[in-house]
Amino acid sequence: MRESRTGGRRRSLRRLLAVALPALALSVAGMTAAPSAGAAPAAHQAPAASRVTQNHKALTDPDRQTFHTTGKAGEKVPTTHLCATAQPGQASCFAQRRTDIKQRLASAVAAATPSGLSPANLHSAYALPSTGGSGLTVAVVDAYNDPNAEADLATYRSTYGLSACTKANGCFKQVSQTGSTTSLPSNDKGWAGEEALDIDMVSAVCPNCNIILVEASSANDTDLGKAENEAVALGAKFVSNSWGGSEASSQTTEDTQYFKHPGVAITVSSGDEAYGAEYPATSQYVTAVGGTALTTAANSRGWSESVWHTNSTEGTGSGCSAYDPKPSWQTDTGCAKRMESDVSAVADPATGVAVYDTYGGSGWAVYGGTSASAPIIAGVYALAGTPGASDYPAQYPYNHTANLNDVTSGNNGSCATSYFCTARAGYDGPTGWGTPNGTAAFTSGGSSGGGGGGTCTSAQLLGNPGFESGNTTWSASSGVINSDSGEAAHAGSYKAWLDGYGSAHTDTLSQSVTIPAGCKASFTFYLHIDTAETGSTAYDKLTVTAGSTTLATYSNVNAASGYAQKTFDLSSFAGQTVSLKFSGVEDSSLQTSFVVDDTAVTTS
Repeated sequence: MRESRTGGRRRSLRRLLAVALPALALSVAGMTAAPSAGAAPAAHQAPAASRVTQNHKALTDPDRQTFHTTGKAGEKVPTTHLCATAQPGQASCFAQRRTDIKQRLASAVAAATPSGLSPANLHSAYALPSTGGSGLTVAVVDAYNDPNAEADLATYRSTYGLSACTKANGCFKQVSQTGSTTSLPSNDKGWAGEEALDIDMVSAVCPNCNIILVEASSANDTDLGKAENEAVALGAKFVSNSWGGSEASSQTTEDTQYFKHPGVAITVSSGDEAYGAEYPATSQYVTAVGGTALTTAANSRGWSESVWHTNSTEGTGSGCSAYDPKPSWQTDTGCAKRMESDVSAVADPATGVAVYDTYGGSGWAVYGGTSASAPIIAGVYALAGTPGASDYPAQYPYNHTANLNDVTSGNNGSCATSYFCTARAGYDGPTGWGTPNGTAAFTSGGSSGGGGGGTCTSAQLLGNPGFESGNTTWSASSGVINSDSGEAAHAGSYKAWLDGYGSAHTDTLSQSVTIPAGCKASFTFYLHIDTAETGSTAYDKLTVTAGSTTLATYSNVNAASGYAQKTFDLSSFAGQTVSLKFSGVEDSSLQTSFVVDDTAVTTS
């Protein structure tokens, strides 16, 4: 337990200002403090509100933020591939389990934290909201049956403080490719490990979502395709697929039969055999998900990513399809057909995720492979909301490229056209446009080339953008907008200073802005963070949102000298009025100050 004391800069001057100038202090209508601690676990059918409260608490609890590293990016760690290499007409699952980290049953782990990335770690790394997804269903399509799926999922979720997700409370459903809940396929230890990984990752990213596990009768293309169609027929708007195989000329027919589902976000792993295209990741109707190595870092994000590549036969897949046509929204010029991948997430087993499996494995273990990245991205799509009914959501990240973490280092092999296998600024094959930075890149709406038809006049839309007019235009907690000398402004005299009290405190700052139809829009601000906290645990946080979309989350871990400019694409909100909000939450000890200045929303 950390010592309870204030530290660093005390806010006495600011407190005096708040008392002396009450008429100038504006409060944000409808904003409430963070949910109270102590939400009871949901043992039976829990109201959505209690599920959301419990999961918010679990994902934001400072004690759950610690990450115990299990390796270095690209390090060769011993793993077992849970499925055999696919034969023609069949698919292989891509899950890899570490064999150098002893598997342990939950009873043996007891109070210890399992090795590998946790739900809170993933939310931190990808700036994901701790709420969202209620009432939405993510389907996971795999082959064969895992008889322990429900029980193992219960252990995973309870270990991390997440709400119960069971058949009894309606959160979890396990069916065959025909939708039967009683006549399931034969058991398979390899695919069972894949299924455990998939449903654990959906739970980690979107714990408020319902989950349907659809089990194909075999690993052949036809059975898996039928399972895909069944997942959509059961109402899932998000479907994860952590399997694939080599390309074949028949795949364009399979595209139409199994993957052409407008209004459904279908994610597919790009493969684990390093450079080379695989199907169905190269289907024009799906989001192809590449893999990264994810490690903590002393930067403003707190995390760093590079292409996952272990050796010539192990790493994220990518490449130019030999058969599938290029969708209209994919505009790279080196590949005339469908290019793989679109986006990416953690997959390197050396920086892998925690998974609980007792049928294919012996309890807690560390897993990797693009089998992890596909369900992570499916969960992010769910957090972003239901896709447009006629949309193919694979295009969404292409419309919001500024809202992704661009991965610019590493490669997954050798290739004649550099970006097919080598990371670079902007689009590349191994990582696509990058990894999630909030959910904005996974929402429907306008594109980075404009939010619809019409013309746009360049303008700056925010009122009092540098706060020099004091408490006007913005809605703010008492004392936030000030000229207190305890923190310097980026320019001028005034700025917005959130938190910094060294005690439990929440400050908010917001302004609504209408973005004209037909416009691209960019939201920028300068941010300075200083703190008395030490170490790599995120105790105090600043969340930046646009409406219900989380743009980014910063914490005491991101503290640095001086200001840094932050930029976010708001083009998807063209034709709408959206509230831009900063919410700073400080825990009970050791101050962290979040200082915002020189904001702007510019259109073009």
